[in-house]
Amino acid sequence: MKAPLTLQNAIIYFSDPDRCFAYAVNLRWENGLVTCPWCGSEKNSFVKTRRLWHCKGCKKQFTVKVGTVMEDSPIGLDKWMGAMWMLANCKNGIRSYEIHRSLGVTQKTAWFMLQRIRLAMQEDDSAKLKGIVEMDETFVGGKAKNMHKAKRAQMKQGGGGKAVVVGMLERGGRVRAGVVEERTRTILHEIVQNHIAPDATLITDELHAYKGVNLAHEIINHAEAYVCGHVHTNGIENFWSLLKRGLHGTYISVEPFHLFRYIDEQMFRFNNRRDCNDRIRFENVMAGVFGKRLTYSELTGAVAAH
Repeated sequence: MKAPLTLQNAIIYFSDPDRCFAYAVNLRWENGLVTCPWCGSEKNSFVKTRRLWHCKGCKKQFTVKVGTVMEDSPIGLDKWMGAMWMLANCKNGIRSYEIHRSLGVTQKTAWFMLQRIRLAMQEDDSAKLKGIVEMDETFVGGKAKNMHKAKRAQMKQGGGGKAVVVGMLERGGRVRAGVVEERTRTILHEIVQNHIAPDATLITDELHAYKGVNLAHEIINHAEAYVCGHVHTNGIENFWSLLKRGLHGTYISVEPFHLFRYIDEQMFRFNNRRDCNDRIRFENVMAGVFGKRLTYSELTGAVAAH
C-alpha cells in the first residue's frame, strides 16, 4: 500500500499495527541499521511479539519510541501518527478536545500529546536570515473588553499586561518568532545580531528601538503609508494574522507559560507551506520527534525542563 497523501488515507494506512510500526522504524533508521538509543550499539536482537529490541551492548531493552517525544507513552503509534497528521495540516491548529473525540483518548492525554508534538515541530534556528528581512513585534493576550474592570485598570497603553512576540521574515523564505520580555533597544538589537546575516537588509516600522542596528536598515512609517516600493512589513504581519487566528479562534485561551509552543506550531506550518503536501509536512514532524523529550512535570512547570 502506498504512503498516505490525505487524512483518510493516513487513518487507513496506520490502522494496521505492523505497517504503522514498520513506517516508524524506517523513518527513524533509514539505512535499516537499528542502533541502541542508550549506548549506540548496533548489536541487538528483535523481540517480534513485543516489538522491541534487546541491546547486546548495554543489555537494555528499547522500542522505537525511546529517545523521542513519544517515550514512556502507552498510546499506540496509530493514534500518535493521527494526531501528528492533523496538527501538521490543520491551518488554524486543532484543539485537544477534537483530538480527544477523534482518537478516543482523554482530553488531558490529548493535550499532553499535542504539546509534545509541538516540541517535535521546533525547527533549527542556527542559520541566519538573509536578503531582505522584515521584522516586527506584536502583543498576544486577552482582549481588554473581556477582562474585569479591575484587571483592565492595571493594563498600560501599548500592550501592557500582554506577552510581547518578536518576529522576522526572510522575503521568499522562512519566518522566525519568539516571546521576549519587552521590546527594548538592547533586546531587539541582540535579536538582530543573533538571527540576521550582516549583509542582509532589515525592514521595520518606525519603532525607535530599532535605530542604530549594525546593518542596512529601511523604515516604513505606518502613519504615512503601509507600502513604499519594496519597503513594507506586510509579510510578517500576515504571519501575525495567522498566529492570532489560531490563538483566538481555535485555542481561545493560551497560558503565557506555553505561548512559545503555539508559536513554534504556527511557524512550522508557515515554513512548510510551499512545495509541501500533507504527507511531507507529516514526515517533517515525524523527523523532529527524535532526540527530544518532554515529561508532564516539565510541561506543567513542576520541574525544570532539560
